Amino acid sequence: MPDQPADGLPRDGAEVLAAGAVLWRPAGAGAQVALVHRPKYDDWSFPKGKLDPGEHVLLAAVREVAEETGLRVTLGRRLPPVRYADSGARKRVDYWAATVAAVAAQSVPFAASREIDAMAWLAASRAAARLSYERDAQLLAAFRAGPARTVPLILLRHASAGRKAEWRTDDRSRPLDVRGRKDAATLAELLSCFGSKAAKVVSSPAERCLATVRPYAARAGAEIATEPALEVRKGSAADAAEADDREAAKTVAELAAANSPVVICAHRENLPLLLEAACAELGAGHKPVKPLRKGEFLVLHRANGKLAALERYGTGQRKH
Repeated sequence: MPDQPADGLPRDGAEVLAAGAVLWRPAGAGAQVALVHRPKYDDWSFPKGKLDPGEHVLLAAVREVAEETGLRVTLGRRLPPVRYADSGARKRVDYWAATVAAVAAQSVPFAASREIDAMAWLAASRAAARLSYERDAQLLAAFRAGPARTVPLILLRHASAGRKAEWRTDDRSRPLDVRGRKDAATLAELLSCFGSKAAKVVSSPAERCLATVRPYAARAGAEIATEPALEVRKGSAADAAEADDREAAKTVAELAAANSPVVICAHRENLPLLLEAACAELGAGHKPVKPLRKGEFLVLHRANGKLAALERYGTGQRKH
């Protein structure tokens, strides 16, 4: 699975941008997917909608599914984007596999609206017959071709913390700057798109890393586990640095092997090592990825102990 080149946002400004999800739930030995009916077009498709101005595509996907189905979802692996012409304009829709608690999916009553007047849960193996468009049938096929359920491991570079040369005391205490604090708040929302409950949060002891994940941890109701091996110690002896690297790699490999969501916040210098260790544990080998910018993160979707997808996101929308 190649690294997604986008940081969560399409780049072609000539396209109308939208986001949605193939929402699914377990059903016996298989899965059911949710389809919605739009009376304006008399069609059946997957829940989706246009991005609001300046809205991040991850937030748009979660919001649109909630608005059309009444269900709050957790995003899984990213599916191929769908492109088509709509009223003379080119449109791009980014999709994810998404889940909602089976109990919630069965207990929350669907509320019809002018835009969506019906919702149906259909067996994924039979839903193509109900879909109105071939492009959606192809999207369903892409969903069925990969694992339905995945568990995220997120590698995050800390947010902006000013210039190191201007911080006169211990670098470990360097705080986030104004931009960094804003990005940390945004990251709490973005990371929550991939789930927050039962998530483990692990961080370097550096204040800039801890401060980056505090808003997310507070939202998730999680304690931040401080891992000394994730710290970058300038001027350390070679043998001490190697020992730290081995311990950091071991820690991440163990977290990758566990079947639970985890967010790890670290530094530019050691994130490549952490990614390599996680990929090795997941049988994927080395994944060449450009260095993360401050506040960017990778999502490694795991299924059955293997790497199912690798995605990259940032906090802001790029100018087209």
